[in-house]
Amino acid sequence: MATFLVRRTAPLPLDEAWRRLTAWPRHGEAVPLTRVSLRTPPPTGEGTVIVARTGLGPLSFDDPMEVTVWQPPEGDSPGLCRLEKRGRVVRGWAELEVRRGPGGRARVLWREEIRVRAVPALFDGVLGRAGRLVFGRELNRLLRRP
Repeated sequence: MATFLVRRTAPLPLDEAWRRLTAWPRHGEAVPLTRVSLRTPPPTGEGTVIVARTGLGPLSFDDPMEVTVWQPPEGDSPGLCRLEKRGRVVRGWAELEVRRGPGGRARVLWREEIRVRAVPALFDGVLGRAGRLVFGRELNRLLRRP
């Protein structure tokens, strides 16, 4: 099981950073060959199911995730969203946190623990580094564009 942590700071109010971070379909724009959709109607809350479909044609797989914690930021209180990954290929969890950072900027943390079927534990280090790279780029894109 691979784990990784990505941190970013953005010149945004907490609620705007949260809005950008939890605009689920936008997540697929930053990850190659991936589309993200909702299986449950908005608004997002505990029980919302999000599906990331990755690949081309018959070489595609779904990564279904369920929101198990949904605590949007209020005032200066941090926000936290926990996603449980429940697919046949990808398992684990991700936590997205938004808190007040230095100078009133938004501090964003993306923590993830991931297991990929048929990938031996020997490759956890590579999987963790790849996760930091891919999701670091994704965070950059989400936080820069309204």
